[in-house]
Amino acid sequence: MATFLYKLGRLAFRRRHFVALIWVALLTLAGVGAASAPPAGNSSFSIPGTEAQKAFDLLEQRFPGASADGATARVVFKAPSGEKMTDAGHKATVEKTVDELSDGSEVASVADPYTGNAVSKDGTIAYASVKYDVSGMELEESTKDALEDAAQQARDAGLTVEVGGDALQAVPETGATEVIGIAVAAVVLVITFGSLVAAGLPLLTALIGVGIGVSSITALASALELGSTTSILAMMIGLAVGIDYALFIVSRYRAELAEGREREEAAGRAVGTAGSAVVFAGLTVVIALVGLAVVNIPMLTKMGIAAAGTVAIAVLIALTMIPALLGYAGRRVKPAGAKGKRLGRSRKSEPDPDAPKPDQPAGQPKANLGTRWASFVVRRPLAVLLLGVIGLGAAAVPAASLELGLPDDGSQPTSTTQRRAYDLLSEGFGPGFNGPLMVVVDAKGSDAPKDAFSDVAGKIEGLDGVVAVTPPAPNKGGDTATITVIPDSKPSSVQTEDLVHSIRDAGGDIEAKTGAETLVTGSTAMNIDVSEKLNDALVPYLVLVVGLAFLLLIVVFRSILVPLKAALGFLLSVLAALGAVVAVFQWGWLSGLMGVEETGPVMSMMPIFMVGVVFGLAMDYEVFLVTRMREAYVHGEKPNQAVVTGFKHGARVVTAAAVIMMAVFAGFIGSSESMVKMIGFGLAIAVFFDAFVVRMAIVPAVLALLGKKAWWLPKWLDRALPNVDVEGEGLRSGDERGSGPDEDRELVRA
Repeated sequence: MATFLYKLGRLAFRRRHFVALIWVALLTLAGVGAASAPPAGNSSFSIPGTEAQKAFDLLEQRFPGASADGATARVVFKAPSGEKMTDAGHKATVEKTVDELSDGSEVASVADPYTGNAVSKDGTIAYASVKYDVSGMELEESTKDALEDAAQQARDAGLTVEVGGDALQAVPETGATEVIGIAVAAVVLVITFGSLVAAGLPLLTALIGVGIGVSSITALASALELGSTTSILAMMIGLAVGIDYALFIVSRYRAELAEGREREEAAGRAVGTAGSAVVFAGLTVVIALVGLAVVNIPMLTKMGIAAAGTVAIAVLIALTMIPALLGYAGRRVKPAGAKGKRLGRSRKSEPDPDAPKPDQPAGQPKANLGTRWASFVVRRPLAVLLLGVIGLGAAAVPAASLELGLPDDGSQPTSTTQRRAYDLLSEGFGPGFNGPLMVVVDAKGSDAPKDAFSDVAGKIEGLDGVVAVTPPAPNKGGDTATITVIPDSKPSSVQTEDLVHSIRDAGGDIEAKTGAETLVTGSTAMNIDVSEKLNDALVPYLVLVVGLAFLLLIVVFRSILVPLKAALGFLLSVLAALGAVVAVFQWGWLSGLMGVEETGPVMSMMPIFMVGVVFGLAMDYEVFLVTRMREAYVHGEKPNQAVVTGFKHGARVVTAAAVIMMAVFAGFIGSSESMVKMIGFGLAIAVFFDAFVVRMAIVPAVLALLGKKAWWLPKWLDRALPNVDVEGEGLRSGDERGSGPDEDRELVRA
């Protein structure tokens, strides 16, 4: 592989005009496609194989035209202090609002509070339910404006009015902190390279890659039903890995220049060595993201595949456009150790950072920070290992209290009208009113459907935790009915989850008695089913993703213990990151600093999503750092010295890459979408734990303790595995044979 990528790097350097033209053309094509594509419609949220989804599908069949997936809104009214909603003036205002809402072209129905028993017992709060023909993302802006205008007119009449539901659903915003994250990345790159030009290359290529990826997602969003969160996730991961992959190749290029090689040769060798690590690191990320398909939740599968596509683009750009841009930059990208005139002295006037100081013995250059740290770790490996494991174990403790759920209006900021409507409904009708359960009774196989409907309603009324049960509402055929159940606990509580299971258990007895099947659905039941499905899929997903990546790393490192150590270290970092997420978003630690206004259950998708993404990113640092150690070991160094050499060449760059990735992820903490905010924080803290505790401390400590055993591989397996030559041994052999310029040209043509 190193030889192939070496050829590719030199070819891209030489044919830079052609390479740059291809990528600019792809960016333009994707941009035009995104601009001309129809707006994204509803991103259908289905969960195949769950009872809630089965009931939802049944409703669409038995209640045609009911717009089961249509948007809903609850316009909540509260009377001024000392007054009631039943007062004549307030009643007239509400009825006028209902009339105005009914005139909309996309409105299916509006329920009057006074005829639909939607006034609180104390008479201070009432609500009007609005049902639309299309989903929240498909509603026209004029319809949303009409809803807000009607609410404002009622406010002007003296009532407190808030609007809940998904009718006012908006595309999430990431906020200014995303730009701050990119700015931090730029500063880190300038400090790392000491050159504005060299620092600009990773940023430029990452932005081009993300532009192509996100524009392609936007262009396909309507056809593939991709949600707005899909493009945000692709942007988040694409920016992080795009900058990191380019960073490693540019760093290796500068190191090759420092060894005296010509620029075209240095570009080829940088792509042949660091590029090999980029390919395998990118493969682990792609495997982890595409592997999300095993969960069998279409929305999660689409998010994973879209993000994986953006990562693949980042890899291809790093391998081709970076050497092309290095050709354009020419001498403005300095060898390692040299700085541009604007940021420091030129190479001729700048003392060699590794040269002996006056008080230093000749032949002993001053070691850099990475070398000194690695030397300390190999001298005290057991102490460092124990400290790292205990520290991550302590951070993981809150994960034992993990509670899962999906965000609803109760998790919105208190500044939003959706959250205020949620609170008003809880105040007037109880916390369970915001999460009603819909029970669907399929009596097609029953001899007495009406009796079956009554039996189900009576059975549910006798269960603990039920506040109210509406009379069964049968369809025209009389073989199916819906029953609405109001719990006495909020939607995300354990008590509500227990009630759902109790209804389902009772339904089994009723089916045996009457032949009627009872199904529980609704957003609350759907959330519960999602959480259970994700929990059930976590172990198979771990086995698949970690197993495939383990096999891939065996090929890369030609070792059994190094990939095993990499996987175990990842488990430590992801558990610690989950513990931090629980502490902030569930327990409320530092919630004000993170902009978390409402604590509650952790998003159901978070554990399996973090496992996938963090595993891929963790393997990035494993490959980049340990490949340098493997390279030194293959070239004849002793195991402990190889660890030190790996840190000497890789620690500075890996540190910069980790800081950049943390900055990019942390930038998404400012998002208005609670899911994006949680993902941004979780990935940022996971990168911190994995890069600085696992890869920088635990990994060298374990390798020092293992010694030569770390690189052990059974001879039969060594013969069976393909030789991918990540270390660039084939390129080294070419040097030893003394290939000349003519031979080099033939190599590029090959």
